[in-house]
Amino acid sequence: MKYWLLKSEPNVWSIDQQKKIVGIVKVIKEHFKDKLDKTNKFVSVMVRGENELLKPVSLKKIKNDKFFKQLALVKQSRLSVMPIDYKSWKIIYNMGKV
Repeated sequence: MKYWLLKSEPNVWSIDQQKKIVGIVKVIKEHFKDKLDKTNKFVSVMVRGENELLKPVSLKKIKNDKFFKQLALVKQSRLSVMPIDYKSWKIIYNMGKV
């Protein structure tokens, strides 16, 4: 199984909206052309909610944890979708008290 971390910018998906669906999702449709992208550079995936995080894990908390220094999220925080290794995923999963 592959693990991915997805995040959104506040002007695209507000913090209030995000707080309602913070959790684990499953990809139910692999990448397809993003209809909103006029440059044809980007793709989308379709996801379905699986589990809710009882305690949201903030970007600040991840950046302050030395274990995560290798994550693309920390190195290139502008990324919206990035692969994540199982161990990092499991730690974030536990931090979220799923």
